Amino acid sequence: MTRPGHPVEQAVGMASYVSDAAGIGGRLRARPEDFRVRELEAVDVEPVDADPGSYGHLVFRATLHGWDTNDFASALSDRLGMSRERVSWAGTKDKRAVTTQLFSVDTDENDLPDLRNAAVEVLGRTGRPVLFGDLRGNEFELVVRDVERPERASTVAAELAAFCDADTADSNTVSGVDDSLPLATSVCVPNYFGHQRFGSKRPVTHEVGLAIVREDYEGAVVAYVGNPSEREPDSTREARRYVEETRDWQGALDRLPKRLGYERAMCHRLVEGDDSPDDFREALETAPSNLQRLFVHAAQSYLFNRICSVRLERGLPFDRPVAGDVVCFTDEEGRPDTDRLQRVDETRVRTVTRHCERGRAFVTAPLVGTETELGDGDPGELERSVLDEAGLDPADFDNPHGFESEGTRRAIRLRSDLEIESVASENALRFTFDLPSGSYATVVLREFLKADPETLA
Repeated sequence: MTRPGHPVEQAVGMASYVSDAAGIGGRLRARPEDFRVRELEAVDVEPVDADPGSYGHLVFRATLHGWDTNDFASALSDRLGMSRERVSWAGTKDKRAVTTQLFSVDTDENDLPDLRNAAVEVLGRTGRPVLFGDLRGNEFELVVRDVERPERASTVAAELAAFCDADTADSNTVSGVDDSLPLATSVCVPNYFGHQRFGSKRPVTHEVGLAIVREDYEGAVVAYVGNPSEREPDSTREARRYVEETRDWQGALDRLPKRLGYERAMCHRLVEGDDSPDDFREALETAPSNLQRLFVHAAQSYLFNRICSVRLERGLPFDRPVAGDVVCFTDEEGRPDTDRLQRVDETRVRTVTRHCERGRAFVTAPLVGTETELGDGDPGELERSVLDEAGLDPADFDNPHGFESEGTRRAIRLRSDLEIESVASENALRFTFDLPSGSYATVVLREFLKADPETLA
């Protein structure tokens, strides 16, 4: 029996932990420098003095302290006197961190302005901009402070190491664990989408997305504008509660704090209408296009998390396929390539298992969309049961109003080499590990802390 996850995590599909051991407690991000992330770059550049006519994009590495990626790009473009659209980057990073990441800017110049709390290193030029996903992964150095039981870290690590191989995993006991630090081992966890995917303080984006996919636009608006959270100030909770109880959009405008600009924009649109389905859809469309996409992506992420959780509950392996699974093979960099998929039947289980053991293939689950093919056998029945639970079908993602998604598949297991050491003279532990692009460091750390997700935010 797996240990139940925190209620906030369960609400976004992460029903349980892999490790049964109690957590170490503590808090991540007590200060920005406790969360350091460095991109593992995958872009080849020409020398900085290459012809700008052929290589019009200046590529640079920026180490940012307390910068949101979008805010940094805006500040840089303002200083350069150009549109922000001419600044591109490989991955979006959090503000409360020290991040080292790759950018490009469409410019003939080879020098960049100084910005506060930003160290910039020009690398060279390319013929195209750096694009989202132009990285092999991310390297993390994370410090957890106010640790209550540091000796538990090695027990959790041993259980996560056992999850790497289902033949040796024992969810109840791990014997012969050495409690001493430093420690280095390979660990595995389900490749969940972390709770911050759904909103760190108020994880509701998946609820909005699920309503959109059902074409319940009123429900989507109420999920976003209403839906009070105990983590918000009293006045905000009262305003959201008023929305749920009255559907009085002018009254909601009078009560919603000015800082909730997206919610207020939706209410403004509804004040002008007659509460028709088109009004509610158009109210959602007042949100920035990237947020509109995030709603549907969050719905897909929630369903993926639920599929992984149910697979864990049913005892199906994560490290190798069973008949009916869909696996993906690796690309040239050894990363999961979801364009190279294969359905596994009874005759192929043993062969594909060997590929998985050698790191050449990965079991996947769907990010459901119109083009997603579900599995067969037990995995397919599991996937369909989660969709039935949500009242959805892949065809529902064919939304005629710009909320559509074709879907894809994603590897269900996340593996990393992990190092843990004590921080000298402090009640803290340092965790160092790499993850592939698109995977969440907090999904690894939650297993160790076993605490309110707010301690990871």
